[in-house]
Amino acid sequence: MADTAHLDKQYPTKRTWDAKVAKFFFLLYTSTVINLKCINRENFPDNYPYVIASNHQSYADGVWIAKYLPKGHFKKMCCLAGADLETSHGKIGRLIMKVGRGIAVDRYGNPVRGLIKAKKEVEKGDICLVFPEGTRSSTGEIGELKDGASYIAIKANVPLVPVFVSGAYQIWNRHMPKMKTFKGFMKRKKMRIIIGEPMYGKDFDNDAHKMTAALDDWMRKMHALYFDPENCER
Repeated sequence: MADTAHLDKQYPTKRTWDAKVAKFFFLLYTSTVINLKCINRENFPDNYPYVIASNHQSYADGVWIAKYLPKGHFKKMCCLAGADLETSHGKIGRLIMKVGRGIAVDRYGNPVRGLIKAKKEVEKGDICLVFPEGTRSSTGEIGELKDGASYIAIKANVPLVPVFVSGAYQIWNRHMPKMKTFKGFMKRKKMRIIIGEPMYGKDFDNDAHKMTAALDDWMRKMHALYFDPENCER
């Protein structure tokens, strides 16, 4: 087992006052300029801990998902984040790490230490948000899903909640220097956060590969139906 002792003090990143203020005003602003709603919010467990696995279309996916967590759950949320977010994405990357209580994982080397640290946090009672694609989509398509979210959920014996973010790519993808929230004259773009039914390791023989395969099937089904959020009835 990888040694994570040196990570225990550093991660999860502390959620400082400036990060809390930034989250509040960001959500206040985007809730005004985006037609933003959550579908099947009741699928979030009433009690923590659990793992959230989401597709990844923009910098702000985690903040928008956090908006719809059950009352009191955000304080327990941490996220698995690429280590380069702290070093290669400027102030916004460091702010995202603080808002999300990030746990750094090496996307280009050995991710084991970060995964074990995240598992320990979930075992202590935290909620962990994971983007199984590992990075924001370059095209809007679903990338290859890694087993990290399933591994954490199975090892910590907690539910895995699948989430699909619809419309964030059209609003703020990695090729856009700033958000584009309107289409036409004063017509807000639509975004939907779709919450799937929780998955449990026992239903997949506690096999992370099998659980990830089921998650992949669900993600691709959601993408085929709802990549264009105008297809969402609500």
